[in-house]
Amino acid sequence: MARKPNYPFERMERERQKAAKTAAKAETKRAAREQARLDAGGAPEPDTAQDDDA
Repeated sequence: MARKPNYPFERMERERQKAAKTAAKAETKRAAREQARLDAGGAPEPDTAQDDDA
């Protein structure tokens, strides 16, 4: 007997996997930009994750 499909869950999983893939690609591109900036002799980009003003 075939299983009963759980469409909402399957859709959430596809969206979660797509978001993870997109985030990984964005992180790779960010790291490449930062490395290119360092190779060109520029200052590293400030880390936006740590906000010292708060």
